[in-house]
Amino acid sequence: MTDPFTPEVVEQIARHMNGDHADDNVLIVRALGGMPSATAARVSGLDADAMEFAAVVDGIEVPVRIRFSEHLTERRQVRAEAVRMYRDACAALGEEPRH
Repeated sequence: MTDPFTPEVVEQIARHMNGDHADDNVLIVRALGGMPSATAARVSGLDADAMEFAAVVDGIEVPVRIRFSEHLTERRQVRAEAVRMYRDACAALGEEPRH
């Protein structure tokens, strides 16, 4: 199977996530990425199976890959998966979702 996300699409999604949802990225990496001490996280890439983050843990940037709940075939599915990840992260951390 080919990846449905061109480099331009990945860049647009990353720019949106990093610009509008930087705090959400940190929660996702802490709860779902196994990095509870992450102090920052930015989307560094994605493909049809996962979103990739560059997380700062103990002052060091480390890669974190978090799988989607299913193989994605369309761009519109990324938003639903990002929202799901955020809500799952909030639930795991005992935080009330802000949106």
